[in-house]
Amino acid sequence: MMKHITTLLIMTFLLGTSCTSQRKLAYLNNLKETGGEESFKMEIPDYKIQARDILYITVKAMTPDGSITDFLSSSRSYGGTNIFQNESGGYIFGYDVNSEGNIILPVVGPIKVGGLTLDETRNLLQTSVDKVFNNSTVECKLLSFKFTVIGEVKIPGTYTNYNNYLTVLEAIGRAGGLSDFGRRDRILVIRPTDKGTKTYRLNLQDKKILSSEAYFLLPNDMVIIEPESKKIFNLNLPTFSFILTSVTSTITTTLLLINYLK
Repeated sequence: MMKHITTLLIMTFLLGTSCTSQRKLAYLNNLKETGGEESFKMEIPDYKIQARDILYITVKAMTPDGSITDFLSSSRSYGGTNIFQNESGGYIFGYDVNSEGNIILPVVGPIKVGGLTLDETRNLLQTSVDKVFNNSTVECKLLSFKFTVIGEVKIPGTYTNYNNYLTVLEAIGRAGGLSDFGRRDRILVIRPTDKGTKTYRLNLQDKKILSSEAYFLLPNDMVIIEPESKKIFNLNLPTFSFILTSVTSTITTTLLLINYLK
C-alpha cells in the first residue's frame, strides 16, 4: 500500500513541475484578438561600415556599341566564368574593407568608406567613379551580414543574411525556432559597436518588441536564448528520482520493521 502511495506522489510531483501553459509558449500573446488592428513604430538602424566588412560593388555604364557592362566584372572572373553566379562566390570575391576603413577599386583606387552607411557609401563611390567613367551607375551592398543564434534553439549557429534587413524573429526562425525549454520572455541580444558592446533584453511574448531598438538585427549581432528553469530540473530528474525512491524505500522498510517488532 505504501509503495503505491509513493509512486502516486512521485507521478503527481513530476506532472506538476513539467506542465506548461499554452499562453507561455505563444509569441506576442498580448496583441488584440482577431479583427483588431494595431500599428507599431519601427526604427530600422543604419549600419555603419566597419573594418573587415565585405562589399559587393558594381559600376555599370553603356559602352560605345550600346551594351551595358559592369566595368568591375573583369576583375571578378576566373577562366572566363563570372564568379558572381551564386551568392557564395560574391561573398568570397567582394571588396574587403581594410583596417583603415578603405576599399580599393580597380582604376579608381582607394576609397575610405569606414564609418559610413550603405547609402553614404554608394553616393561616395558614385562621385569617385564619375571621375573615371561617364554616365555610370554604382550599386553597393553589404555581403558580410553575419549573425549568431545560440542557446535553446533547434539549430544553433552562425548564419549569413543576404537581405537588407533582418528581424530577431526571422533570425530565430533561421535557427529552427526555440526548443521546448527556450524562454520566450528573456531573449538576450548582444551588439558590438565601435564604442563597446550593447545588450538588449527582449520579450517575444510582448508586442512592445515590435518597437524595440533591437527588433531589427545588425551585422555581427548575437542572439542568446535562455533555458527554462524546468530544464535544470529535468536534467537532474534521474538524481531526484533516485534520492526520492531511496528515501521512501528507507521509510517503508523502517515502518515495516517497527510494525514487525511490535
